Amino acid sequence: MKLPDFEAWGVFAKVAESGSFGQAARDLAVSPGTVSKAVARLEARIGARLFHRTSRRLALTEAGLAARDAAARLLAEGEAAETQASAGAAAPRGRVRLAAPMSFGVMHVAPLLPDFLAAHPGLTIDLHLSDAVIDLIGGGFDLGLRIAALPDSSLRARRLCTVHRSLVAAPAYLAAHGRPAHPRDLAHHACLGYAYLPSPDRWRFLAPDGTEAVAVPGGPLRANNADALAPALRAGLGLAVQPDFMLWDDLAMGRLERVLPGWSPPPIALHLVTPPGDPRPARVTALAEYLARALSAAPWAQ
Repeated sequence: MKLPDFEAWGVFAKVAESGSFGQAARDLAVSPGTVSKAVARLEARIGARLFHRTSRRLALTEAGLAARDAAARLLAEGEAAETQASAGAAAPRGRVRLAAPMSFGVMHVAPLLPDFLAAHPGLTIDLHLSDAVIDLIGGGFDLGLRIAALPDSSLRARRLCTVHRSLVAAPAYLAAHGRPAHPRDLAHHACLGYAYLPSPDRWRFLAPDGTEAVAVPGGPLRANNADALAPALRAGLGLAVQPDFMLWDDLAMGRLERVLPGWSPPPIALHLVTPPGDPRPARVTALAEYLARALSAAPWAQ
């Protein structure tokens, strides 16, 4: 019986993850020619092309898409086996691809990374920031942070903490326009909207007794990033629903105030998500555990 070409499958997994023969070569510390030969060897063995190649673009073929997840698991299991066999003597090495929401990533993830990288000189991090929902598997990501009520999916999710949200406004806005007493009053106020809410045209609020109210917001500005709303919010142009991790300093300094304290948007949480399958490479586990500890203990998470 002829053994599978494990080396070629590992190289294929790296190319599929990075979307580049050159990047895979850098990650593996081999020449681009070695990567090309390994993939060509594998294609000859299975009798099918794994990539569509042009001078500007690399894309998986149907055969490549079908083989990608199994190859990634094979590579992860091989890395885990080596880690276990070395009894933890070797420090984690390699690249971790991490996806996070834009504002949260800039404010609360990026400041954590220097200490982690200093403690793990063999690791590199490819941080991708976007408020859109990222396809971790299709995008080749090892790890993601998501702030939402997560739907059922094949991803593995670890809940880190509740993310509280509040309706807020600047003192100047409230002095000029008054305070709404009930969510229905928001129909008569300027509201600043966040486009990536599950229902941006409807704001849901819950009272402590479980009563639900829905407001239909309208106002001068809607954006697909919460940071973009902050200047207008502080300038007194309207009210907005914002997460506490965005508001922490503004509330403490009095630049913003909570409105409708008896009502709150439905709860959401910060989750750490990873593609399915075990075991995870040591490099991914190291970053996941570090982020879980640090973010769970953040002041706004308490």
